[in-house]
Amino acid sequence: MFSSLTERLSKSLRNIINKGRLTEDNIKDTIREVRKALLEADVTLSVIKTFIKNVTKKSIGYEINKSLTPGQEFIKIVRNELILAMGEKNNDLNLSARPPAIILIVGLQGTGKTTTVAKIAKWIQNKYKKKILITSTDIYRAAAIKQLEILSNQINTDFYSSNINQKPINIIEEAIKYAQLKLCDVLLIDTAGRLHVDEIMMNEIQQIQNFSKPIETLLVVDSMMGQDAINMAKSFNQYLSISGIILSKTDSDSRSGIALSMRYITGKPIKFIGTGEKLTNLEIFHPERMADKILGMNKVVSMIKDIEEKINQSNLQNLTKKLKKGHDFNLNDFLIQIKEMKKMGGLNYFIDKFSNNKMMHNSSLLENDENTLNKIEAIIYSMTPKERNNPIIIKGSRKRRIALGSGTQIQDINKLLKNFDDIKKIMKKIKNNGIGKMIRNIKNILPKNF
Repeated sequence: MFSSLTERLSKSLRNIINKGRLTEDNIKDTIREVRKALLEADVTLSVIKTFIKNVTKKSIGYEINKSLTPGQEFIKIVRNELILAMGEKNNDLNLSARPPAIILIVGLQGTGKTTTVAKIAKWIQNKYKKKILITSTDIYRAAAIKQLEILSNQINTDFYSSNINQKPINIIEEAIKYAQLKLCDVLLIDTAGRLHVDEIMMNEIQQIQNFSKPIETLLVVDSMMGQDAINMAKSFNQYLSISGIILSKTDSDSRSGIALSMRYITGKPIKFIGTGEKLTNLEIFHPERMADKILGMNKVVSMIKDIEEKINQSNLQNLTKKLKKGHDFNLNDFLIQIKEMKKMGGLNYFIDKFSNNKMMHNSSLLENDENTLNKIEAIIYSMTPKERNNPIIIKGSRKRRIALGSGTQIQDINKLLKNFDDIKKIMKKIKNNGIGKMIRNIKNILPKNF
């Protein structure tokens, strides 16, 4: 569902993520591309306008975090606005009612509503170990009641069997009595699918809600509906007191604009997403995780957090100041950075964050990550202060002494020195950008065939 938006946004943001300085021009250029990406994803116009306005306001003249490049800070701003659009936090089910806690499931026909009822029952069983009763008030679709009974049997949940000759209100009345008799904690009520323009059917669901007094009324929305889903949700929200939304069929090729629009337009939280046909394919909706997924930056955002929490910021600031003053990057500096990388989880951490799967599988470093860093440390520790400050003086006899002192081979010394020359070239290009570009070029820093 989110793949096309992820690809488009990633492309839009790639040009700014490593900028050393944000200007109004490069911000506006990037925001223009972000707007196009949101339009293509079928996000509602009012949501796009608010989103773009907030990102622009927070980006221009923003005092960035000193530990990050401005480009990375811009990504965080975009991410935070995505979270705000979808709801700042996850909203779990409210089951704090006198048993049975009644959950009413409503929506259009064909949205996967009946299957969603069984999915929710399964989820409540797994998480809360509650005793659940399921019933159906869909007296209009011949196979609806039987379908729900079959699904309830698959998840070993009690089922109150209704029939098409009963009225929905009578079914609910009897189901509540049955739930109380069986000491059920939760009563899940499936309702008939109805068009939001059908006033008679909408009045009926309103009566059902008024009678049953559910603690949760969840609207199932087909993620493939696009903008039509917004009008449908508005209509249901006018007739009923909706407490939350479930997006079904998010494993489809549908556009992802509905996820960004629904919360903003209705004011109701997205509580779950259906991710497949199996009865276990129901996930809690976490806005922050979804924002990371949409940006395609799950790993990058977590890495930024790790940098802020684990890396010694004074070391990075001292290195940046040193480079700005024109001093060369030497092996003492490199040794400090090796230690910082070990704090983050070693070379594998950066390979995982920045490499594609093919490289990860093919890299010879993956098998000896810790040994590689330890070997580099041992080699540098075996050097004299003069050699660390000026590696160019390390020739034949010095290499033999260093290899003996570090328990390595002369070819290991040669590989380190060669890679260090590559590192120095990179460091010359990042004098004004600190950690950002150093991380971007981490693959060039990794010792080749070490």
